[in-house]
Amino acid sequence: MPTVNIDKQRLFEALERDYTTEEFNELCFRFGIELEEDSSEDTSANAPERPVLKIDVPANRYDLLCEEGMAAALRVFEGKAKPPVYRVVPPADGKLQQLIVKPETAQIRPFVVGAILRGVNFNEARYNSFIDLQDKLHNNICRKRTLASMGTHDLDTIQGPFTYEALAPELIKFTPLNQTKEMDGRELMEFYDADRNLGKFLHIIRDSPVYPVIYDANRTVCSLPPIINSDHSKIQLTTKNVFIEITATDEHKVNTVLNTLVAMFSRYCDEPFTIEPVEVVYPDGTVKVTPNLDPRDASAKVDYINSCTGLELQPNDICALLNKMCLDASVDTKDTNQINVKVPVTRWDILHACDIMEDVAISYGYDNLPRQMPGVNTVASALPLNKMSDHARRELALAGFTEVAPLILCSHDENFKFLNREDDNKTAIKLANPKTVEYQVVRTSLLPGVLKTVSWNKKLPLPIKVFEVSDIGLKDESRERRARNERHVCVTYSAKTSGFEIVHGILDRLMTMFSTSKVSKDSNELGYWIEAADLPTFFPGRSANIYLRYIDAANEQKVENIGAFGVLHPSVLASFELPYPTTALEFNLEPFV
Repeated sequence: MPTVNIDKQRLFEALERDYTTEEFNELCFRFGIELEEDSSEDTSANAPERPVLKIDVPANRYDLLCEEGMAAALRVFEGKAKPPVYRVVPPADGKLQQLIVKPETAQIRPFVVGAILRGVNFNEARYNSFIDLQDKLHNNICRKRTLASMGTHDLDTIQGPFTYEALAPELIKFTPLNQTKEMDGRELMEFYDADRNLGKFLHIIRDSPVYPVIYDANRTVCSLPPIINSDHSKIQLTTKNVFIEITATDEHKVNTVLNTLVAMFSRYCDEPFTIEPVEVVYPDGTVKVTPNLDPRDASAKVDYINSCTGLELQPNDICALLNKMCLDASVDTKDTNQINVKVPVTRWDILHACDIMEDVAISYGYDNLPRQMPGVNTVASALPLNKMSDHARRELALAGFTEVAPLILCSHDENFKFLNREDDNKTAIKLANPKTVEYQVVRTSLLPGVLKTVSWNKKLPLPIKVFEVSDIGLKDESRERRARNERHVCVTYSAKTSGFEIVHGILDRLMTMFSTSKVSKDSNELGYWIEAADLPTFFPGRSANIYLRYIDAANEQKVENIGAFGVLHPSVLASFELPYPTTALEFNLEPFV
């Protein structure tokens, strides 16, 4: 959940009341947000000059990411104001500013939108909030600027029509924001490479043959999205007219971001809640006027809302509760069992009837919902797989092994290369946009995480005996989600000698406790057996596969290779920086359930 810092005094002035910390905490709870900290209670020397409220808000409530949106929503919730009505108002001469898109932009960031806030009245607090909201949107819905990025400019310093182009880096020359030296695209990348704030965004376009750029009619650079704006058109406290342009790789996200930004700060225009549109002209001749501030239509059934909340509300009562949540609700003229809702541009979190029902519950008060016993009697019990997992944990702990809990994500090399395994591109679930190289794939084996844990603790006295009983992730096209989990058991033993016989003994002990007999490969008896194998993860001649003959869910006899054990290959030990011989055991636990 994002945390928003709100000036306490300004918020309470907007709410027309001074709350105690307990009272405001209660208000936040009723509204569905959480007061994390009230700095007025901080008596240390590091306490801020003006008290600040740190409030956790839902990640999909973009309208609550700034002081303006928070104050407006709470005022409506408390019945002290009505939701604002946002209007798109063309200029007096009817001639819209144009943003002309060049064909080359399709190579890198194909979508762009624009809007103008006329007659904005900034002061220091409003200006800081304007910048802060852009940062929060960049980090939230824009996914670190990869999906969308905003540029805001002093319209009085530039002149339309504007063009959105994609050019070779050497052809783009301008003075970046808060700098004095003119740079081209390549120089800019080198200059900001070590910058703590902007350096993390350079990778988005650095390796592209063309960089996106926005020019005004005089070929003055306005911005180099998604990196930085030009110093020429920077916003200041004296700025009265703000030109907003947002480029993106996702059309839905770019419109969401634009509507959120203009809705929050159009309240400071000379004519509040009015926005001047911009005409975006695409290379194929398509013309789009942005922003579109028309509310969306949604609906929910009265009996659905009442059944979910346990209430017996009348349609008009439901409408009144939804109005408190900034939703314009009315009873359908043809069907009194249906509530029609006009969803404002600030409420992108309303996607389904269940979201409308949730807002009714919040507005009514979760603490006020009736408490009642379930209509059926149930007896709680552990899932068979979890019960078997606990059984395995208990036996391994009694054998003197220590349980570890590594992360389920690992690097591609750790999952494959470090274990001398090949990636067939059909097994591992890979992250499309990993945050770091350490979190590239969902592990297909418990072994990498266990070995990393042993490596981090290799200074402990020998032997180091650890285990993990947990899930791996695998692709599975037969499933609805095209993936599935599989419960595994992994055991490692590190000492001055390999300990092969110890891990082998652990396998036999676990099988005995699972009531699984050791049988011959050639018999038809149910049970397990091992076969010598030459697996690349293990030392040649010192590994074995584990096979299990069992009755599956379809009541048919089945034979399956459930895992393997052996002495780890020296290259595996070197990859995980393990100085001692190590034996590992890993097998699938699910066939035993």
